[in-house]
Amino acid sequence: MKLTHNLHAFLWTSPSANNCNTYLIQSSQKNILIDPGHAAYFDHVRKGLHQLNLEMDDIDLLICTHAHPDHIEAVSRFDTSATLFAIHETEWQMVQELAPYLKQAMSMDLDQFRPDFFLAKGQLTVGDIMLEVFHTPGHSPGSATLYYPDAKALITGDLIFKDGVGRTDLPGGNSDQLKDSIRRMAALDSDWLLSGHGDVLSGKDAVRANFERVDQMWFGFV
Repeated sequence: MKLTHNLHAFLWTSPSANNCNTYLIQSSQKNILIDPGHAAYFDHVRKGLHQLNLEMDDIDLLICTHAHPDHIEAVSRFDTSATLFAIHETEWQMVQELAPYLKQAMSMDLDQFRPDFFLAKGQLTVGDIMLEVFHTPGHSPGSATLYYPDAKALITGDLIFKDGVGRTDLPGGNSDQLKDSIRRMAALDSDWLLSGHGDVLSGKDAVRANFERVDQMWFGFV
């Protein structure tokens, strides 16, 4: 799904299988793939890349907004490529703490997910692509939100969705942090809300109204 001339969404719409939305930022110099999803469902993304005449080796950087398996697992598909991988350091610390469980329950080998560098608050420049990185804990301790100024696009992972918020009952979740993170992101000038699950929201008014509805409808229950 083409959103702007260099921003694409590979939306996951299956009602029965859990997976996340994946986003691609293209430029004349670099390609960034955000939240590649479950390894078992990565062909969904691969087909989308092929339609844009891209191969996996054309991806210069993988970014995961957080380390839940439905967002990070397909990073393992890139273990033989030169593609770099980044995640927030706090999130990686949580992954290491949960390593025995992840290896036993999900057969996840941490060596396949070891970051090449950590996301940090502030600007991240990759070739001619500039992103603003925000640490937005709540759904998980190292959740990150990405703001792409060229399109005024806010890529939120599982922080906030259309008419919903990320759950806080998983390891490292925190309701107060989630609400604070959402309120900070609501202050940004965003024309697109690109969440980890569900529909894309477009238009400044629609994005602003969604933040307001979520505050009014959900914050009393989170």
